[in-house]
Amino acid sequence: MSIWWSLHLRREAASVPLARRLLIGAMDTAGVDPDVSYDLSVALSEACANAVEHGGAAPGGTSGAYRVTAYLDGEKCRIEVADSGPGFPGAAAPAPVARGCPPPRPPAAETDEHGRGLWLIRELADHVQLGNKPGRGGAVISFDKILKWREDAPLMTA
Repeated sequence: MSIWWSLHLRREAASVPLARRLLIGAMDTAGVDPDVSYDLSVALSEACANAVEHGGAAPGGTSGAYRVTAYLDGEKCRIEVADSGPGFPGAAAPAPVARGCPPPRPPAAETDEHGRGLWLIRELADHVQLGNKPGRGGAVISFDKILKWREDAPLMTA
């Protein structure tokens, strides 16, 4: 069995915990191991926070929106966050980033309040892709992680 959902969210800080809670709830209901759920929820929170902060305004000066899509299928969870901002500099198409590969720059200093999001996502997920949407633009980050299941998982694959 598989589960997928997609959210269209306003670029507002309050949308980040909403997306995170929905993911945790779906994974808990499906029977995903809590440690894996936690890792993915932190990665999702970071991706959503980046979309809120850097996602660009919609035409007419409104705050705009971004989209979160999650797929739990078999032994993998894949999450994609797409916004309508300027995109990633120099990225025309999604580029895979393997786990453990160094981030494009060192993580921020302990006293910095920003600058750790993509680094955290790379550390928490198994595969990460960063890219820009064709046409109108916007950044797309997708990441996946191999799932571990609880013993009593209703959706665990045989």
